[in-house]
Amino acid sequence: MPLTPFHIAFPVNDLDAARAFYGTTLGCPEGRSSNQWIDFDLFGHQIVAHLKPGTGEDKAHHNPVDGHDVPVPHFGVVLTMPDWEALAERVRNAGVKFVIEPYIRFKGEPGEQATMFFLDPAGNALEFKAFADLSSLFAK
Repeated sequence: MPLTPFHIAFPVNDLDAARAFYGTTLGCPEGRSSNQWIDFDLFGHQIVAHLKPGTGEDKAHHNPVDGHDVPVPHFGVVLTMPDWEALAERVRNAGVKFVIEPYIRFKGEPGEQATMFFLDPAGNALEFKAFADLSSLFAK
């Protein structure tokens, strides 16, 4: 299936911290920006960090999934396995603390996937996942 880019806007409390995290740590090219927002290319998808002072307070809510507490809400993208492995290493080398360390979820079951969760500097939860076989993305 062809890639249909999505667009998501999310709040941050510091545009410089967002620029460093998304641009440098995650390696997302920067697009347009103003003193209130920054567009980033997140693996072919447009994400927009909008300045909202006061964000970053505890937004913690979790749902149990495969023995882990998955932060809700969260966003991210499905990557190829090599891109996922490279991103996991890049994030680890940058000293980012994982909410859920990179691991294989639903091992041996339909929908088996590599997944990892971490927070951006404003406390937004991000999930990146990969499948050995992308056709299992919606497997039941």
